[in-house]
Amino acid sequence: MSEIPLPHSAKRVVPWWLLRHETMLAVILLIALIVLGGLNNRFLTLDNLLNQGRLTTEVGLIALPMTFIIITGGIDLSVGSIVGLCAILLGYSWKNFGFPLPLAICFSLLVGAAAGFLNGIVITRVKVPPLIMTIATLALYRGLAEGISQARSVRGYPEWFYFIGQENLFGVPAQLWLLLIAIVVSAIVLDRTTFGRTLYAIGNNETAARFSGLPVDRAKLIIYTLSGFMAGLSACVLVSRVTTTRSDMGIGYELDVIAAVVLGGTSIFGGVGTIWGTVVGLAMIQLLKNGLALTGVKGDATIVVIGTVLILSTLVASSLQRRREGI
Repeated sequence: MSEIPLPHSAKRVVPWWLLRHETMLAVILLIALIVLGGLNNRFLTLDNLLNQGRLTTEVGLIALPMTFIIITGGIDLSVGSIVGLCAILLGYSWKNFGFPLPLAICFSLLVGAAAGFLNGIVITRVKVPPLIMTIATLALYRGLAEGISQARSVRGYPEWFYFIGQENLFGVPAQLWLLLIAIVVSAIVLDRTTFGRTLYAIGNNETAARFSGLPVDRAKLIIYTLSGFMAGLSACVLVSRVTTTRSDMGIGYELDVIAAVVLGGTSIFGGVGTIWGTVVGLAMIQLLKNGLALTGVKGDATIVVIGTVLILSTLVASSLQRRREGI
């Protein structure tokens, strides 16, 4: 007897959401939590988890606009240097210019936005590739920070300034509330607005997006400016947490941010990505660092483990993409 062929839809044995990168990464994160929790009793305590949320806020704030940028097929390697520049100018304008501290905070946020705007305007108007432009400004902004600081730090901020970086609000670190609000707003913008759909269209095919009449250059300018602004906000939170400013603040942030975004399933080629995936990627990296440190794994080995996880995640993402296309 000949076999009756099944309709194409009958082959969908596995629910589509199980094949999403974010779902697989969440499962891996859950397994990692269980394993690391079994190796060290302190790992899964509420105090430790909340403290890790406190420590990941600065990187998390920058990772949200970086998700927008990478979805469009771009990159911003200057975010760590913008953090250092904004941190120095926060302290310098307060101590040397005599700005009231609230005004100094606003000034540092404005500098961050201006730094991101410069990236965006050159990328969109002069057509310099984002990789080249942001490598150049990585060096420029870091050099400005070091030149302004002259290797001096600024301390002695008012007590109220330390609230956002060190205190709790309703039992949760204050800066974690800030990150949660930013996550919700970013997710709504990306998933539920015309602007978010424009970013996906740019990443999938920028030429087609332009011919469709979408404001490609304006959208890019907005997200690079937003990236600089959020780096400035991250600098304010960081200074509040560590109580001092130094020109080397933010070094390496760009790598942590990009790793979290890519680990969360955002394609470096553009057109694919979610805020929720970035959040899971952030949690994965921070908790792996913490869990491995608590179990006695040294820093160098931690970097190797995280690099391995990132490579495996990329391979899994490619496999899932082929699987979805084959269904």
